[in-house]
Amino acid sequence: MISFTSRTSAARHLRPVAQTALSAVSPTASRRAPWLQTNVLLDSHIRGLATRDTAGSAACATTATARWIIRLSFLVALLFVTAAGRCAETVAIAAASDLVFCLEELNRQFTNSHPDVALKTSTGSSGNFFAQIKNGAPFDLFLSADMNYPKELIKAGAAEESSLFQYAVGRLALWTANTNLALTNGLLALREPVFKRVAIANPEHAPYGRAAREALRHAGLWDGLQSRLVLGDNISQAAQFVQSGNADAGIVALSLVLSPKLTNVGRWVEVPPNTYPPLEQGAVLTRRGKDNSSARGYLKFLQSAQAREIFDRYGFRLPTGRAIKN
Repeated sequence: MISFTSRTSAARHLRPVAQTALSAVSPTASRRAPWLQTNVLLDSHIRGLATRDTAGSAACATTATARWIIRLSFLVALLFVTAAGRCAETVAIAAASDLVFCLEELNRQFTNSHPDVALKTSTGSSGNFFAQIKNGAPFDLFLSADMNYPKELIKAGAAEESSLFQYAVGRLALWTANTNLALTNGLLALREPVFKRVAIANPEHAPYGRAAREALRHAGLWDGLQSRLVLGDNISQAAQFVQSGNADAGIVALSLVLSPKLTNVGRWVEVPPNTYPPLEQGAVLTRRGKDNSSARGYLKFLQSAQAREIFDRYGFRLPTGRAIKN
């Protein structure tokens, strides 16, 4: 026969398990009404065991014990299932690689006030993400270095038109990791034979690559540099070529060289913005993301004063005439 002590002990041992499950639902769950209700249920079960122990025969008590433990186990299992569902609040973000460092700060700021949301971020070429999302890639939010890509997704029915907004205008910088190389003449310094390899993002699918190409054409250098160009799949990879020494210099996103990780590496000069088309950058909810409340919340955050402060630190200008939203 199972004693009252062992039965109530078994029931009480299920309480911390239930607590763990409920905590997984939300870090603040222990302060909410559902947890209080769970405590009441568990205490009720324990009292029920005591009643059956004193009121019934040994056989009846044993049967009752088994019944109550099964019910308690089911309750705990139900809490774990609920926790699994709630923990699935994930936002999948496809972002242009010029945002790779900026996004770390943005995501940290957002999750501080939204601890129940998991942000899954992928960075790369805007053109490649455009093709992937158009073909059904599982992203909720698209941050593009070229506004045309989100607009094309909207035309294709792969993104929500009302969610589209321009968050910044990107800027170019000529950067070298070698402090012995002079950049005082800006892009014209690339005429010097000491710059044997020059990195840019691939103009075929990277907006920053197209902007770099136009800046080089404006300087009269594009044709002469063809044999020395090293193409990165995206602007972040172009910067890696420079940082690693595989390229003597590169035309990269200003946001990258302003990041804490690279700001003290080598030297850089900004490429005059009037020498290339504006890098108008936009964010949009995808067809999949439009029903994700957390993705919509993140998009709203990107339009806040807090996000604007972070964008500014990385050299992303606010589009002319656009106001931030609180």
